[in-house]
Amino acid sequence: MTAVLLTGGAGYVGSHTAKALACAGFVPIAFDNLSNGHRSAVKWGPLVVGDLADGRLIRETIRKYDTQAVIHFAADAYVGESMSQPLKYFRNNVANTLSLLEALHDMRVRDVVFSSSCATYGIPTKIPIPEDHLQCPVNPYGESKLVVERMLQWCGGAYDLGWVSLRYFNAAGADPAGEIGECHSPETHLIPLVIQAAIGERRAVEIFGNDYQTQDGTAVRDYVHVTDLADAHVRALEHLRRGGESRAFNLGTGEGRSVLEVVASVERVSSRPIASRKCPRRPGDPPILVADSRAAREVLGWNPRYSDLEIIVRSAWRWHSPRVSLKREIGAVKIEVAAPPPDRTA
Repeated sequence: MTAVLLTGGAGYVGSHTAKALACAGFVPIAFDNLSNGHRSAVKWGPLVVGDLADGRLIRETIRKYDTQAVIHFAADAYVGESMSQPLKYFRNNVANTLSLLEALHDMRVRDVVFSSSCATYGIPTKIPIPEDHLQCPVNPYGESKLVVERMLQWCGGAYDLGWVSLRYFNAAGADPAGEIGECHSPETHLIPLVIQAAIGERRAVEIFGNDYQTQDGTAVRDYVHVTDLADAHVRALEHLRRGGESRAFNLGTGEGRSVLEVVASVERVSSRPIASRKCPRRPGDPPILVADSRAAREVLGWNPRYSDLEIIVRSAWRWHSPRVSLKREIGAVKIEVAAPPPDRTA
């Protein structure tokens, strides 16, 4: 079986992708320094604890497991923090990617799938956002992702490197079987924050801006289930291994949901009222971010199965709340779940 190196493989999207890879017949090798990831999230292959700045360890890992491809998740990913600590973001997200690419070149690994972001677009001028939209980031996090995309393009031409950049919109939800889920510290994603308010772990949900030109005044985002994201990574890898074109793909549903719609969905699923607190807009927050993902559907054959908002929220609620029923029919999609273990993973 083909071994695939997952940098950041103990993290939220990385661990879900490891499961998807294992189900597709690959051997996922998680490479993670555990600064944000969780050892207990690595269930479908070995874990190598290390930092991407350690080029020697990367090469040793590739050699030991006869790695044939890489999916690159490892990065710092807090937009606000990137504004106050840009050097941290360029060191970890850019300089460490350079270390990885040098190792891949030396070890003749030719296929790379990169975890990019819609943050590379900045403030969009067109909705839904196509892949050829102008990329003009408004924070160092988005800039760091864009720099890596450009590194891949140049290395592709010079070194015969096959690459795919996957520009996520809003990753959300938890593994339908309940084996892994989302846990960040600090938590910044909206759905788990709302769930924390529902179960009493926080007093209220902060709503940043209620005067946008949207249907209810709150910001609109395109939420995509983490299991669907994981499936897209497997498809992107298979695309490259078939000799497919190197290019970027958006990953979203094409449907935007407002902050208040998310709060209402969690209230329905949890059957609990949720307090909210209006706060000023955050600088650089676009009013609407919605993906045009037709290319991923047409080229990769990607078809999101779990990305209806209610399904996303139910899977996240089951992960975060052990008091919820372990099995339920959701529309036409049946999701089997288990209560989360004491050590919740990301």
